Amino acid sequence: MTDKDNKDNIKKETPIPITAAVDGRGPFRAYINKYATNIADNQDFYKKIILALSVERMNAYGDVNKQQKLVLARYMLNMALCESLYSSLQVCEVALRNSIHNYLTTKLESESWFNMDSFILTDWARSQVNNAIEKLIKSGKETAPGHVIAELHFGFWTSFFEAHYEQNTLFLPRGIKGVFPYLPKSQHNRKKIKARLDRIRNLRNRVFHHERIIHWKDLEEQHRLIIEFIGFINPELMHLAEYGDRFGNIRKEGLDPWLNHLDQHWKDILNLMGEER
Repeated sequence: MTDKDNKDNIKKETPIPITAAVDGRGPFRAYINKYATNIADNQDFYKKIILALSVERMNAYGDVNKQQKLVLARYMLNMALCESLYSSLQVCEVALRNSIHNYLTTKLESESWFNMDSFILTDWARSQVNNAIEKLIKSGKETAPGHVIAELHFGFWTSFFEAHYEQNTLFLPRGIKGVFPYLPKSQHNRKKIKARLDRIRNLRNRVFHHERIIHWKDLEEQHRLIIEFIGFINPELMHLAEYGDRFGNIRKEGLDPWLNHLDQHWKDILNLMGEER
């Protein structure tokens, strides 16, 4: 293939949308702005947004009747904080899953260790494995070990540090070093590891379900804990997770950028709607 052919293919794969407006807005966006209800003032503007998101949901962020702008700013900051934590939480979850899976695969000499009679899962964990396999079958996917492992959620993996796996299997305590090769030996304590992983799991569930975390006073510590656990598994992966991590800046800047954004956005909307009418 010649250089000219490559350039032609690139052009074909990335066409300019024919529906794009001159200023970057599509016709649907222009249509919505054209026929939007006239908004008397910014409080009315904020109120309409709150109603769209639901008063019940927004009540968690303050008085929706008296503090509309503050409530929306808190909500937007909360979204930004959740977004900034998402990548490190995802890396932590995948790293823990793979580290446990790789250790048990090596130890038990089988990628299907979760189906071996010699490795006793808790009844709950067994049900999670069965559910994962059923889900794959219904989706028409292979039930290969790698696929099953990928279907099992974070709670399944953190449960491996329950007392059951210390009393009924050979996973613990030896497995601590196998899963966390860079965890200081002084911290090789199942109960403490489980407690710390549960904190990460609780935060993960709130972030992934878009719940309020803005009020957590220990959010910085929680973030540090996530990064640390990634490092206990793989220092190189920890550095990758830290690259581009925006949590610290977003937490430090606080509400002011979002309050300012709402003021400016209100002005921009008025100008935009005025131009199109």
